[in-house]
Formats: sequence, structure tokens, C-alpha cells
Amino acid sequence: MQTRALGNSDLHLTPLGIGAWAIGGGGWKFGWGPQDDDDSIAAIHAGLDAGLNWIDTAAIYGLGHSEVVVGRAVKSHGSKPYIFTKCERTWDEQGNIIPCLKADSIKRECEASLRRLGVDVIDLYQIHWPQPDEDVEEGWGAVAELQKEGKVRWIGVSNFSVDQLKRAHAIAPLTSLQPPYSILSPEIEDGQLPYVAEHNIGVLAYSPMKSGLLTGKMTAERIAQMPSDDFRKNTPHFQEPKLSRNMALVELLRAMGARHGRSPGEVAIAWALRRPEVTAAIVGLRSKAQVDGVIGAAEFRLTADEVAEIAAFMAANPA
Repeated sequence: MQTRALGNSDLHLTPLGIGAWAIGGGGWKFGWGPQDDDDSIAAIHAGLDAGLNWIDTAAIYGLGHSEVVVGRAVKSHGSKPYIFTKCERTWDEQGNIIPCLKADSIKRECEASLRRLGVDVIDLYQIHWPQPDEDVEEGWGAVAELQKEGKVRWIGVSNFSVDQLKRAHAIAPLTSLQPPYSILSPEIEDGQLPYVAEHNIGVLAYSPMKSGLLTGKMTAERIAQMPSDDFRKNTPHFQEPKLSRNMALVELLRAMGARHGRSPGEVAIAWALRRPEVTAAIVGLRSKAQVDGVIGAAEFRLTADEVAEIAAFMAANPA
């Protein structure tokens, strides 16, 4: 499987990486409902066996639980994928999320992540959200200091605006940006993508299948039956009036994929990977079976006519 360098780093990534948001489980504000840890570990093993060489998680996913599961999966597999995680989302004893970019907090978070993951160094350490905005400089300075100390190898950010990228870049170079990017969330095309291209910053696109909505497996009935602690059922794209348009989009992706023997999800991922600024895409895996529905996107690419066909559909159906 081909690999690409991530920004200014020596990390060479496969086009897809294993996303570990959902495997954090339920019981927190942005959970996906209950998950089986053994299934999650099997899914990670299947992704690694298929050739994927990096895993992306965050301390907040499951309030630390995702990092623990990732650590167990890597230890029991025996391979050495790159491991990426994030800081800034902290929580109290009641599970309330507290954004914090204070230097002492970030250093404590890093030590906790190292323990949960069971590693000596984190390959890519990212600020999860630029909140509070007034502390972006302090937070980025703390992450840069962790890099100098050898706790983390490379440093990046997630969900930053162009202005926030500029403010961070004035303190220390950025290796990567992790933004949401999909057919349904193309907002970074006008601002962040031109900026990262100019400054050799890699892009790790998250939610290219819009949290499972574009996989071809989602239905209105399935959404209605989601557990109460699955955050997705309360988001606009999983509700009307957007849901009917999104289901129609999936049928377009299904027909398009059928021409190439690809799933709707693989078409959606290929759409995100079509941009040269995008180094790789994060795909969430919760079961071994899900690997088969996405792995083809590592090599599959859309034609210019197919990209235009998707654009025409979205223009005609703004919802």
C-alpha cells in the first residue's frame, strides 16, 4: 500500500488510518453508545492486518477508554503502528467536558495518555479543539515543549481556523491539521486547504463518511433505534430535512461505486482523498467486517466526471 509523508515529519502514512472515536463507548457527551472492547480490538487488528499503519484516538473518547483499548490492541497484535492522540478536552468526576489549554494541564494530559496507551512516546500529539481561544498560544507552546522533551515526536492541531493556524505557526511549525472533511462538510476547501498547502502542513481528514451516514448501511429506522447516548441521532445531518437528501446522496454513491465494485463508503472516502492537500483519511472501525467496506478506498480514485456528478447533486439538493 502506498504511503505519503505527513507534512514536515518523517511519518509515512497509508491513505487510511484507524479511527478510535467510536470505540470509546457510550456514557459521555459525544459517545456512540455501548461498544464491545473485544470487537473493537478485533477491528483494529483487522485494519492493521490489511496494511493500515496508523491509529488516531483522543483522551476524551470514552473519557480515556479509547486510549486504553488502543493500547491493548497494539500490545496484543505485536505490530508497531504510528499512534496519534489529542489533548485539551479534559473532564471532571461527573464526566463534564472542560476545554483547557493551560500548559500544566496539557503536560498532565500527555503523561496520562502515555500511561493509558502503554507507550514511551506519542508519534503525533494534537490539540483537539482551539478552546478557549485566548489560550491557543499557551497550549501550542506547551505542546511544542513536549516535543522538545521527547514525550511526543510530532505535533499538530485539529479543528483550527486559518487565523488560529497562523497564530500557532508563529510559535512553532505545525506538522498536521485534522479537520472534518466530507461531501457533506466541505468547508475547509476555501480557507484551510490553501493555507496548509502553502506551509507544508499535512491533513488528516476525519469523518469522511460523516460518522457512518455515507457508508450505505444507515437507514432512518436504524437511526431511530440508536441508543440514547449515541450523539449522532441528535445532529442535523441525521435528522430531517437533511436526512432524506443525505439518503439520496448515498444512493448516488452506491450507483457510482457499483461501476467499480466499491461501496458507497469507499466512494465517500475517495472524494475526500481526491484533494492533493489531504494526506490521509481517518476511518472509524468497530468490527472486523467494517474493514471490508472501506479498505478499497486506499487505492480507489474518482474520475473528474464523477466528482462533477457529486457536485451537481449537491448543488441541486441543498437541503
